[in-house]
Amino acid sequence: MMAHLSTLSPTRPLSSRSFVLTSSSSSDTEDDAPLPFPTALPRSDFLAANFDPADYLSSLANRHQTLEDLRSDLRERSAAISSELLELVNSNYTSFLSLGDELKGGEERVEDVRVALLGFRRAVEEIKGHVRERGSEVAALNKDLSGVRGEIESGRKMLELDERISLLEGRLAIGSTRPDSDDSDGDEEEASDEPEGTVGSSSAKLAQLASEYVTVDGLANEIGRETPFVRKIEERLIRCRNTIVLDLGTALKEAKTAGVRGQAKLLKLMGIYSLLDAQVEAVHALKSS
Repeated sequence: MMAHLSTLSPTRPLSSRSFVLTSSSSSDTEDDAPLPFPTALPRSDFLAANFDPADYLSSLANRHQTLEDLRSDLRERSAAISSELLELVNSNYTSFLSLGDELKGGEERVEDVRVALLGFRRAVEEIKGHVRERGSEVAALNKDLSGVRGEIESGRKMLELDERISLLEGRLAIGSTRPDSDDSDGDEEEASDEPEGTVGSSSAKLAQLASEYVTVDGLANEIGRETPFVRKIEERLIRCRNTIVLDLGTALKEAKTAGVRGQAKLLKLMGIYSLLDAQVEAVHALKSS
């Protein structure tokens, strides 16, 4: 066996062994070769409108650079930008400081603008003053208008008062002699309550007269008892009330004379006394009758 190996050994080619060693040496050389140096990150990438740091770092996966080298590169880029910004601020600041020395001869323009602004402010104040004056005038006119309207309303009420009291006086004058023809139809319904043979006014007519007097008296209160017009017709009001009370007294005596048949009318007459707020006169009439 050994003889056989010895025999074969000289005849075995050595080129095959050397090829294998050469191939291994070449592979090691390729693995140890330095990676290509990455190019600098373009500045335009950071100026994109939709720039996103996470997406940008993800796009650098095929970049032949370690994370630490990338961090160092970014720090250097940030320092360079800060330095440029500082230089830009300093250069502009210097220009700003020198602006005061460069601006010359503008004092007259500034003074003109200041004078124009003062004139504009004065004009505005004058307009405000005119507006306030007009506002005061309008307020005074509105007050006068309200007063005139009030006086017109008072005049209408005075005319109404004079008309009503004149009508009441007329009806009372007619009622003192005979019943009104206008009220004859309305009194027919109460004819059964009136005792036969009476010549005084019916309770319905007296109630109507009393109601009209209360309306006239309330209208006088609305106008004002202290006004000259109401004070002038106060005597007429008293005369009307006394006439109605006198007619009520006459009717009350007639009702009491009628006895049982006049009790219904007596109750109605007492209600009329209450309407006139003449309870004292009612008691006096009952006692005297």
